Amino acid sequence: MRIDPETVERIKQTAAVADVIGDYVTIKKKGANYWACCPFHGEKTPSFSISPAKGIYKCFGCGKAGDSVRFVMDMEGLGYGEALRHLAKKYGIDIQEEEMTDDQLVRQNERESLLIILEYAKEFFKKQLYDTDEGKSIALPYFKERGFSDATLQSFDLGYSPEAWDAFLKSALKQGFSQEIIEKAGLVTQKNDEGKVYDRFRNRVIFPIHNVSGKIIAFGARILRNDAKNQAKYLNSPETEVYHKSATLYGISQAKNEIRTKDVCYLVEGYTDVISLHQAGIKNVVASSGTSLTIEQIKLIGRFTQHVTVLYDGDSAGIKAALRGMDLILEEGLQVNLVVFPEGNDPDSFVRKIGSEAFIDYIKKEAKDVISFQANLFKEEAGDDPFKKAEMIKEMVQSISKIPDAIQRSLFIQKTAAMMRMDEDVLLAELNKIQLKKMKGASSDPQQISAQQYAEVRDLIEPVPADQPLEVQNLAYYQELECVRLLINYGHLEINPEKAPGLTVVHYLIEELEGTVFQTPLFVRILDLCKQEFGAHRAPKPDFFLHHVDEEIQSFSINISSDKHSVSSEWKDKHEIRVNTDEEMLEDLAYKNVLRLRKVYNDQHLQEILSKLQSLSADSSEMNEVLLEFIRLKEIQKNISQELGTVIEK
Repeated sequence: MRIDPETVERIKQTAAVADVIGDYVTIKKKGANYWACCPFHGEKTPSFSISPAKGIYKCFGCGKAGDSVRFVMDMEGLGYGEALRHLAKKYGIDIQEEEMTDDQLVRQNERESLLIILEYAKEFFKKQLYDTDEGKSIALPYFKERGFSDATLQSFDLGYSPEAWDAFLKSALKQGFSQEIIEKAGLVTQKNDEGKVYDRFRNRVIFPIHNVSGKIIAFGARILRNDAKNQAKYLNSPETEVYHKSATLYGISQAKNEIRTKDVCYLVEGYTDVISLHQAGIKNVVASSGTSLTIEQIKLIGRFTQHVTVLYDGDSAGIKAALRGMDLILEEGLQVNLVVFPEGNDPDSFVRKIGSEAFIDYIKKEAKDVISFQANLFKEEAGDDPFKKAEMIKEMVQSISKIPDAIQRSLFIQKTAAMMRMDEDVLLAELNKIQLKKMKGASSDPQQISAQQYAEVRDLIEPVPADQPLEVQNLAYYQELECVRLLINYGHLEINPEKAPGLTVVHYLIEELEGTVFQTPLFVRILDLCKQEFGAHRAPKPDFFLHHVDEEIQSFSINISSDKHSVSSEWKDKHEIRVNTDEEMLEDLAYKNVLRLRKVYNDQHLQEILSKLQSLSADSSEMNEVLLEFIRLKEIQKNISQELGTVIEK
């Protein structure tokens, strides 16, 4: 059931953000706030600020922000409801839950039932491994041959599914589980058209798959018989309500803390790679389980570190497939290195051969950034063929274009030019073409690119005459930003208590912006929230946004509410210099913000009309109508400029 809003609020009020964070990292008080070294990225100088007054935290290094619930979600890998229950248990708060709809109840009951049957299956498979003659004679020797200790077997909950057709099915039914939920969990499968079912993983060693918080959500299974020609070597659970393969990484539950501590994630292919490295003391490792790397998996890694080192064997086909996944990692803003082991070795066999210390030394020595790795690979393949070499260089530049950070892109272009003995300007021109194409494709999202950014890139490839006006694109972003800043921080305050008592900032701005449609999707959502609250006769306070369940809204609100530096009281007390606060200038700020928004939208309309005028012939029937509209818009522009006290356009 869903936790009722009053209980949620009580949990948030009780779980003081400094206390919660203090359980994970060392915090020190400095002024009104606490400071710590960020637990989400490696740093030596504290840039992680905790505000007890606002109940929020923000890292000025990596940008992570949230409240006590968000912190527990990120540190423990929990969902919103799970994090609330975690905090409620910690502080002894009784959970009061509200009734859900029938559909919600059915879905939650099914999810909980799946987790229960999967947990039962894990225990069944472990019992088969340790307590049956079949498991001890067939499965245990396989694990021992791979060098897995008893502690490792327990840590990863490894097990065995017996050869009998329906051993698990019979056991689960005897315990009272319905066949329907057993089938939905993917633990049995149909044998024939008659609908008879049998155990999916029979006669295989079992690798349970955990989610981030450690719950069993699926299984992987490896066949042991060498003569099973028509059977797949590995089987995985099918997609279920609790298991989505593209969003899951094998070993993430066991690895998450070490990944965060070491600030790097080793990414491998198989279950045994993860287990062998973990046993060798290298615990910051996860596997994509043989699937192509997905954005969801990369985002999951990004919750714990921004650094990924991909470990692959020497198979050339596998390496090329891996390179396709590297572009996705770059695109998500993570830093990626690649390591290839000597032919015939994989992480599992290599660490057992040379030991953990030599293994780590090998990674440090052989790790190459993705561009250097591509360069070495392409040099071997292309040889002296100029056409192949040109295509491969284009692929390298294509990878560089995925990197969001402009400085990193520039440095990689310089490095590529040096490695491939190319003119840097040629590579830069190719990069700019790719960037321009990407920008044009993203033009439907106005937050992606400003007019200045677009013009800078465009001019490098398609120079525009000096007298041609700049294309207007998303010039409203900063005025919309200022508007939502006022709404979030001061929406509940009266705009001028003396002149207009009772008139709040949210009331004033919503009325003045009637009919206005923001161009930035996030700002549209925030404005809609304000309208909903105002419609319910509420003026939302900052806490409404700072503790919002929507992570994007919460993070954005914290960012525009947090200042790394504040004005010292000594300015006024010692130097007699008084700095006006926003609260003292709300009327002026709100009024001018509305004017500037109208001016920007008017200027955009003017640009459209000007473009239309240039496309019309002198004798066009539309010319007079368009000219009148142009004159009307210029008059509005002039009036707003005069009101703002800015230069009046000619």
